[in-house]
Order: sequence, then structure tokens, then C-alpha cells
Amino acid sequence: MSGKGADRKIDYIEFNVADIAKSKAFYGSAFGWTFTDYGAEYCEFQDGRLTGGFTTLAPVSAKGGPLVILFADDLEDALSRVEEAGGTIEKPIFSFPGGRRFQFADPDGYELAVWSDR
Repeated sequence: MSGKGADRKIDYIEFNVADIAKSKAFYGSAFGWTFTDYGAEYCEFQDGRLTGGFTTLAPVSAKGGPLVILFADDLEDALSRVEEAGGTIEKPIFSFPGGRRFQFADPDGYELAVWSDR
């Protein structure tokens, strides 16, 4: 985890997952994330801008809470990658003030969104 310069900023996101290998395969395929394993129950991910983790130390609780939103230059390509990686589209591409986005569920049922400029 980071330290200096992270005051009052989101620093880390952690997902409780059922299967770390399955989560790595999904996010690696859909978004190109890279990973560092720390034993059988924890894996850190890097998306090129933010670091987080996958853990099996707590039960999956995919519903509720804040919505994690990723950015994509090409929204249609991102949607295709999510589907090809095994994600489920929960809300197809729609417009909102400032851009367009879609929402999807990952293999554990976490709902995330991807947005792009108009």
C-alpha cells in the first residue's frame, strides 16, 4: 500500500473473492491488470494507476456499497472484453451527462462500471 501523498485519497481497494485464480483470469483478460501473489489467500493487483487486492479470507459480499468505476478510451471494446472474459452485462451502454458507461458483474457478482467520454 502507498503512504506519502495519499492523504485523503482512495489508496487501495480490496475484493473478497471465492477463487483468486478465477478473479485474476477475469481482470487480467478484460482489463490487462497484473498481479503479485502473497500466498494462497491473498493477491495484489495493479491496474497501472491503482493497487488493490483479492482475498479469500472473508466471505464474498458482492451487493451494495460503493460502485467502482473504471475508464476506457473505447467503451465498446471494453464491453466486448468484459463479456469475453466471462463478465455479465448488468446495464448495457447508456449516456449520462459527461459521457457513456455500462455496468457489469464480475465472476463473484461484484457490480462495477466502465465509462468513457462522449
